Amino acid sequence: MSAATPGTGRAASPVVPLWTLSLGWELRRGRQVVMHGEVNDRFWLDDAPVSFRELLVGYLLTTGAEIIGWWDPVDGLTFPVDGHQKLFHQALSGHAAQPGEPEAGLAATGDPDPDPARHEAEGQAEATSRRSRVAAASQRVASPVGDRRIMGIHDVLGSVRRVAARPDVASAFVLQDIDAALRPDREETATEYLLLRAAMNEAVVPRTRDRVPPLARNPVLVVTGDLSRLPAWFCQEDPRVQTLRIARPDAAERRLWLRMLRRDFRGAHRDADVEPLVGATEGLASWHIDALARTSKIRNVPVQKITRLLDAYNFNVRSNPWTQLDAGTVVESSSVLAKRVLGQDVAVNAVAQVLQTAYAGVDFGSQAAHRPRGVFFFVGPTGVGKTELAKAVAALIFGDESALARFDMSEYAQEHAAERLAGAPPGYVGYEQGGELTRRVQERPFSVLLFDEIEKANPAVLDKFLQIMEDGRLTDGRGETANFSQSLIIFTSNTGASGLGDLLAAAPPGAPVPYGDIEKHFKSRVKESFDQIQRPELYGRLEPGVVVFDMLRPYHIAGITSRLIDLLAESVQERHGISLNVDRNAVLAWVEDRMKDPEKLSYGGRQIRNELEQVRAAYVRYYVTAQPPPGGQVELTVDPAGNFTVGPGQPDSR
Repeated sequence: MSAATPGTGRAASPVVPLWTLSLGWELRRGRQVVMHGEVNDRFWLDDAPVSFRELLVGYLLTTGAEIIGWWDPVDGLTFPVDGHQKLFHQALSGHAAQPGEPEAGLAATGDPDPDPARHEAEGQAEATSRRSRVAAASQRVASPVGDRRIMGIHDVLGSVRRVAARPDVASAFVLQDIDAALRPDREETATEYLLLRAAMNEAVVPRTRDRVPPLARNPVLVVTGDLSRLPAWFCQEDPRVQTLRIARPDAAERRLWLRMLRRDFRGAHRDADVEPLVGATEGLASWHIDALARTSKIRNVPVQKITRLLDAYNFNVRSNPWTQLDAGTVVESSSVLAKRVLGQDVAVNAVAQVLQTAYAGVDFGSQAAHRPRGVFFFVGPTGVGKTELAKAVAALIFGDESALARFDMSEYAQEHAAERLAGAPPGYVGYEQGGELTRRVQERPFSVLLFDEIEKANPAVLDKFLQIMEDGRLTDGRGETANFSQSLIIFTSNTGASGLGDLLAAAPPGAPVPYGDIEKHFKSRVKESFDQIQRPELYGRLEPGVVVFDMLRPYHIAGITSRLIDLLAESVQERHGISLNVDRNAVLAWVEDRMKDPEKLSYGGRQIRNELEQVRAAYVRYYVTAQPPPGGQVELTVDPAGNFTVGPGQPDSR
């Protein structure tokens, strides 16, 4: 990071926060500034950490401010620098320095000499000067002006307005979290916001001395953590008021924090040991990095184990299901998944490869630790096991199908539906509830996230997923971040399924369509769909995870039918305590005969389930009429014409 002394443009220490440069330029342009963002974080100044208040007060001292006042809802109006309160009272009373008098200012109060020549010093002398000013700023004389019960926020704003408008005194005022006092439920609030803006706009250029660097007017700065807490018109309707976001540390600043905290990390003996964390901590505030170092020590996680350390910090868990996978489960994952999803070897093997990668724990660089464990785009005919495979993965990894969170993307067809995922923007109704997706991941970070029928979602919704896949994070309307690094993301789509009939019709009579042709067909349709919505970059990110499911083949019917019969028998035993004995050969012959229709075959396993609904209905009719006792057995069969027989010699036709 390259920086300069705030507001001067001269090269200096590389550790001055860059936002101070923007602040200096805005003030020199004559604008007042509303600062928001990471105002509760710490910052670097000349190789030393300082608070936001210390840094801002130190900066205002360098501009030649003779009066610096700081207001907050707890302490009211205070004066961080010794002697400034007295000068404030003098300015309010109308007293001003006369020609020939000692100039009332920093020199008169024993503060550091404000001689502009100090700005010409270079190297260590300049750094020492700035550090002394920060030290002076840190001597917080938290004495309110008079009786706070008398001097309310209205009086404070009026006094600030009067002093900032005096050309014979150089003043600077900071009002932090003023929205806590100017609440929307108070009748006076709108007037007081107007009074605040008047104080900002009526501030003048002081004539007391040559200020270095020169400012266009006395600063009246507003500070808030969240800009949405202020009325929108306050910043938007006045070009003389500029907003300035205080960002989280960039890579150079994070490197400084990590080096300063190096001894707090387990296994960090040199600066080079914490260097890999510079990229891995992107998006973290300085206090987060401090907590990360403490996590390393408390949980005894060495700095070299970056993924494990970030997991311990982000999720505060002692057991990670991904790392708890045993070698046997990983090796046998393909066969385990294949028992639940028949005839989809390509998809099953692709998922198994992700499980093996998670078990091995290797990736390309530390930044990859933020991204989801895997991202798949399941596409193919309907009813061939896309959702079933997602359920099987959740059960295999997390031991519980409830670890699967399903989002029906047909409910996200409108552009504003993107707000449902991450929550409404701050200030809008319901924003405090967060989003459906971010809330789920915050509550259960170890999840399989299934986004069903993704082609029905609005393109604005898809943009959210690009951020998740690239950064592994999504921030909701409350400002809370959801981490997706422990999630497996699966998109499902039927894109191209409507054109499958043409592909089948083009095949020679009686000849099966090769899987390669089906794969080519669906991948081309998926690419076309992303090109049509002008999201080729999203397809580029998804392409490695596109998995085409094969169509249902006739030889898969027997296995799927048998599995569904087993599930029905288990349900009967669990609910009624009855053993349901199904004539499998008869039922299978009946199902295969009905599935000879090519149209039915195109609906896949879902159509087999639909046919077996008649088997379930036949049992239910018998159970309701005969009321068989628990512990007994029920026989069920069907003839080629579709007539069901349930129980001892009781025909049950459709």
